[in-house]
Amino acid sequence: MAMNREDLADFLRRSRERLGPRDVGLVEGPRRRTPGLRREEVSQLAGMSADYLMRLEQGRSPQPSVQMLAALARALRLTADERDHLYLLAGQRPPEGARAGEYLGPGMLYILDRLEGVPVQVLSDLGDLLAQNDMALALFGCVCDVAHEDRNIVLRWFTEPDVRSHFAAEEREEQARQLVADLRAAVARRGNDEASRTLVTRLRAASPEFAALWDRHEVAVRRSHPYRLDHPDLGRIEFDCEVLATPAADQRLRVFTPPPGQTDALDLLRTLGPQHQCDAAAGQ
Repeated sequence: MAMNREDLADFLRRSRERLGPRDVGLVEGPRRRTPGLRREEVSQLAGMSADYLMRLEQGRSPQPSVQMLAALARALRLTADERDHLYLLAGQRPPEGARAGEYLGPGMLYILDRLEGVPVQVLSDLGDLLAQNDMALALFGCVCDVAHEDRNIVLRWFTEPDVRSHFAAEEREEQARQLVADLRAAVARRGNDEASRTLVTRLRAASPEFAALWDRHEVAVRRSHPYRLDHPDLGRIEFDCEVLATPAADQRLRVFTPPPGQTDALDLLRTLGPQHQCDAAAGQ
């Protein structure tokens, strides 16, 4: 990422000018001819030299480290959005945002309720199925009885042969590669945390195919892709999947829509209903 020295300098100056001494717990004192904090005050709060801050504000400094940017963000009382903007202007990757985990906020639940006409799922960035509507249940089958720790689409793909049997045979290899490449990206974003390490270790032990694909170190975030499914009751059906990022860094909304002019699959799924799939899964 390239450093934008001009905009970084301007943002730092204006952020400093917006703060008063009282905002940061300092005594205001007399003889303040200009608004905002002095450079010496910000440098003291950030634990850096005033000369270095001056060079940053004049666009003459080398690229600041992430540690220096974190100190500046704290000293200038930046919001999370302002902090991320600071990192990007400095050519650094912003810290990962807060995670929602398995919690679905009211807004997400509202979207699930309102998008009742198409299949919709909410997944974690690691592939854990957090929620789905009735249309998605009719499309992919009942997973209600699957153990909590097994409600992961990557794990099920590589450990349950019946799952991939419903996908078009000519696309299964590419589907497997995409799942692993997307998981790679998520693990890197998480900094190889405990949850991601546990999942990858389990997958490598359970599936030689996964282990081989993982060792290829392919990375590709899934954002939009087609699905061609061999549905047990409806035959071959096609959907386009749009993957939408949510404000939480670890949740994804997947919306399945039919190709233009091909709404028959939706009508048939609506007729089947989710209970039909649950009954079928219970009989397998």
